[in-house]
Amino acid sequence: MLALVFALALQEPLKVGIIGTDTSHVPAFTRLLNDAKGKDYVPGCKVVAAFKGGSSDMKASYERVDKFAAELAEKWAVEIVDSIPALCAKVDVVLLESVDGRPHLEQVKPVFAAKKRVFIDKPLAGSLKDAKEIARLSKESGTPFFTASSLRYYETMIKARDAEAVGQVKGADAFGPCPIEKTHPDLFYYGIHGVEALYSAMGPGCETVTRVHTPGADVVVGRWKDGRIGTFRGIREGKAGYGLSVFGDKAMKSSLTEQGQTGYRALVVEIVKFFQTGVSPVSVDEMIEVLAFMEAADLSKAQGGVPVKLPE
Repeated sequence: MLALVFALALQEPLKVGIIGTDTSHVPAFTRLLNDAKGKDYVPGCKVVAAFKGGSSDMKASYERVDKFAAELAEKWAVEIVDSIPALCAKVDVVLLESVDGRPHLEQVKPVFAAKKRVFIDKPLAGSLKDAKEIARLSKESGTPFFTASSLRYYETMIKARDAEAVGQVKGADAFGPCPIEKTHPDLFYYGIHGVEALYSAMGPGCETVTRVHTPGADVVVGRWKDGRIGTFRGIREGKAGYGLSVFGDKAMKSSLTEQGQTGYRALVVEIVKFFQTGVSPVSVDEMIEVLAFMEAADLSKAQGGVPVKLPE
């Protein structure tokens, strides 16, 4: 393993292309990868090109897409190209960063066709159906993908799910901000962060989901196939941060992280490892089940809070 790490360190940085310049992750990730003198620098990759993308019906997209593209070009000398195929021709790997999950399926198709490993930022897609098609195309093309929230790799979250201290996980409760974006299913846009924190402790295997919805909050209860229970509380009123409590057969541990308290470095380290090795730290089954959990929560809400089985 040490020999592999040493060999990778000697290689030239992988050339990274960005799809979608409409999220703050774009300048943040680029700084981490390109600023070799920065204290949080992550070696191994360098952003060299970007395709702006953007969604005309989503304020979070159209208000930022040009601003962040200009920052990439002016501050980091990133080339702005006019198509995804043109991008793929210039790079080794791809960060699909579009803040809007709906176009992710169409945007990733030429990436898989070019056989470029790709990190797809949250949400993986705008629907479970699209997410499953992304997984199918990845397998068909032999091109791995990876998606995750940065919350999975927050130090506070890792401490809360410390296997040695907690032992066998019997259940978990997570919470986080959950503003609703009208273009996406309720939890897909921002609630996904807290759901990812929950899954980082529980793992896949949820069977049914029940959701209680009010204007100010959501509480989603998942029952796993082995009888364990995991919950997510989405916050829209009052103070909001990120938290995770893990209940084990040895101990219980809890974490709390204020919004903006932790950056993206730990996630970017995992992305670089994935780009170098082609091995995702999260299984495809789990990546897809996160969306199934959130889609089942939407169905439960629509049906007045009844339990809904996760789609196969």
